[in-house]
Amino acid sequence: MTKRKTAERRKPEFVRFTRFAAIDFETADYGRDSACAMAVVVAENDRIVDKECFLIRPPRRDFVFSYLHGITWRHVKDEPCFGDVWKKARRHFDGVDFVAAHNASFDRGVLHECCNNACIDVPDLKFLCTVKLSRRVWNIRPTKLSDVCRHFNFPLNHHDAASDALACAKIVLKASEKGIPVGALLKKVREM
Repeated sequence: MTKRKTAERRKPEFVRFTRFAAIDFETADYGRDSACAMAVVVAENDRIVDKECFLIRPPRRDFVFSYLHGITWRHVKDEPCFGDVWKKARRHFDGVDFVAAHNASFDRGVLHECCNNACIDVPDLKFLCTVKLSRRVWNIRPTKLSDVCRHFNFPLNHHDAASDALACAKIVLKASEKGIPVGALLKKVREM
């Protein structure tokens, strides 16, 4: 193979999109089905067009991660379960090219388990990981959400689902200025 053909094969592929959703879950315990908060931020044509945050009553009263996100059983005991929240939140994912999340395998897993527990079909969505994106586009390390936000001077109230999802959306929009490498995409939820 000639050097030219090898170079042509190595050209990076970029994700093209017009609409995406950024998502963040906070969980009560170690179970991926224990979502206690979910935020969704929708961007279209390079600008944020919608935001919504939900508190969720998880399937168990045990809260292990209150020290991170500040949510306790008292905050969510009268909130709807995931199945009811999903009826309202689902509209945000209509027509999206992908769903972005920081450490997307976690949020993808939470969505998968919460849908399974609620007897809801798992949505057929592609996920883009902003951890991978931040490493590939800007070589940022360490790549915790707080580190990436500090790099760009984005405000962040870490482990607040609304703030985390908004920061994630801003990272994708910032990366779109350079081009989003296909390698930042994860497999669809159903392919797990």
